[in-house]
Amino acid sequence: MLKQYKEAIEKSNIISKTDINGVITFVNDEFCNISGYTKNELIGQNHNIIRHPDVEDKIYKLLWETIKYKKVYKDTLKNLAKDGSTFYVNTTIIPILDKNENIIEYVAIRYDTTKEIVLREELQKKEIEYEELNKSLEKIVEEKTRELKELNQTLEERVQDEIAKNEERQRVMFWQSRHASLGQMLANIAHQWRQPLTELSLAMFNIKKAFQNNSEDGVSKFYTESKHIIRNMSETIDDFTNFFNPHKEKHYFNISDSIRESLVLLESIIDDEMITVKTNFEDIEVLGITNELTQVIINLVNNSKDAFIYNSILLREISIITKKENNFAVIEVQDNAGGIAKENLEKIFEPYFTTKHKSRGTGLGLFMSRMICEQGLNGTLDVKTKKYTTIFSIKIPLD
Repeated sequence: MLKQYKEAIEKSNIISKTDINGVITFVNDEFCNISGYTKNELIGQNHNIIRHPDVEDKIYKLLWETIKYKKVYKDTLKNLAKDGSTFYVNTTIIPILDKNENIIEYVAIRYDTTKEIVLREELQKKEIEYEELNKSLEKIVEEKTRELKELNQTLEERVQDEIAKNEERQRVMFWQSRHASLGQMLANIAHQWRQPLTELSLAMFNIKKAFQNNSEDGVSKFYTESKHIIRNMSETIDDFTNFFNPHKEKHYFNISDSIRESLVLLESIIDDEMITVKTNFEDIEVLGITNELTQVIINLVNNSKDAFIYNSILLREISIITKKENNFAVIEVQDNAGGIAKENLEKIFEPYFTTKHKSRGTGLGLFMSRMICEQGLNGTLDVKTKKYTTIFSIKIPLD
């Protein structure tokens, strides 16, 4: 029975014996496996053959003081294998006494804790990185908040300048349209942030869970996922900031880039409403303000989205193409949202005309879109409709 206990202990633990001077007299197979030495290489050698140079002298001094006073020593020790790799073992060293209470040898029983220690060290590194990431994120948020406040102030100043230049009715319409656009964009930002915030909360929960399960791969995976989510949220703020930049001057720009920007800003809404957007772009440059064309495209796509919902269209498709035609850049935005009734076709560009519920529209979107095309781009905005289909056509002169 005693022999069976001995075999069970030797097979499940890392065991060594030394004489009173620390010279190895016995090692089991588990000791050889973890250290990389053979029994012949170990027996007769001092036990410090596996001592790691990183371990301070005071630790071994305490070890010897403890066992020489016939007490049991317990600690987790860092050791060096034959191949130069590091391993950690939870160590218990027991002095063996003869009948006269004199120490005749020392028995050390260990078990491998390398994975746990390495994981703990890696997690500590990740925590430091995460703290640095949080600090940088806070700084980014503060900077973007300051920029948005400045943009808001300059935007109000620009609106005031426009009010002073136009007749009362047109000034009021422009004011309402700009605030409607701002409110719509803020809604887009809130909509785009809602899902990433949920994903970030879930990722942080998964990091905690992976740590509790000692899953190094899980911690690394969800840490990387969290950084990706935070970066995307920051890019959303950048998109918003660029869109409302008040320092705008007319310059030549690629109309395809402006359309792509509008689709990026509307990406979440397009996905949520299961709308398929097909594009076919030619690279064409025109003179104007790129963000104002972006606003026009946003208005047209939003109108299509509302029409899809109002008419209960299941298969929702929007097609946007750009092309050159008789010295004009032409943009066509087509949807299958049900078309426009003939009695409304000539009214849709009038201010305050809308077929939507007053809670969903002001009737200024298409009016302002045409004004931007005519005054900002020296072009035109027209519409034609046929059964189930509406096509808005923007023409901008190339010269």
